Amino acid sequence: MEIPTVNLKTILLVHWLLTCWGCLVAWLPSAYAWSNFTVLAMGVWAVAQRDSVDAIIMFLVGMMITFVTDIIDFGIYYPVGEMLFTGWQRDSFRFSVGMAILSLILKPLSCFCAYQMYRERGGDYAVNFGFPTVTSNRNTYQSLEQNRSTYQSIDRQDSPVNPHLYNEQDNKAPVRI
Repeated sequence: MEIPTVNLKTILLVHWLLTCWGCLVAWLPSAYAWSNFTVLAMGVWAVAQRDSVDAIIMFLVGMMITFVTDIIDFGIYYPVGEMLFTGWQRDSFRFSVGMAILSLILKPLSCFCAYQMYRERGGDYAVNFGFPTVTSNRNTYQSLEQNRSTYQSIDRQDSPVNPHLYNEQDNKAPVRI
C-alpha cells in the first residue's frame, strides 16, 4: 500500500490556522500559543532545509510534546472557560475550542507524515530500550561456517627484517639517513 505524500507546507498551514483560531478567545494559557507556534517555527526550519534530518526530527518531537501538553491544557482550562464566557462570547469560545480540538485531532496524523518525511530524508531512528530480542528468522544470524583461508596465520616462522636493528657482527649502530 502506497502512503500518500503530504506536503510539509500544507501541514504547517493547517496547524497555523487552527492554532490561530484556537487562540481567538483567551481561554488557554499563553504557553499553548508559545509552544504551538514554536513547533511551527521548527516546521518552517524543516521546510527551509529540505535535507536536514535534525530539522524534521525536532519538528516531529515538538509535535508529540505539544500533543500531550495540549491535552493537559484542555483538561485544566476548558471548565474555567465554559463558566467564564456567556452570551455572545460563548459562541466564540465554542468556535475557539472546536478549532483547538481539531488541531489536536490532526496532530497524530501530522506526526505520522513528519515521520515519513524523516525516513525519506535518511533518518533511521529505531527505538531500542536495551531489551534483548529473539527472532525465529535464521537469516539474521551470522554463519559460523566461514571460509577461514582469508585469516592471517599467527604462527609465521619468517620474521621481517628490520634494517635499523643493532648489528652484533659489526659492533656498529645502524646508520640513519
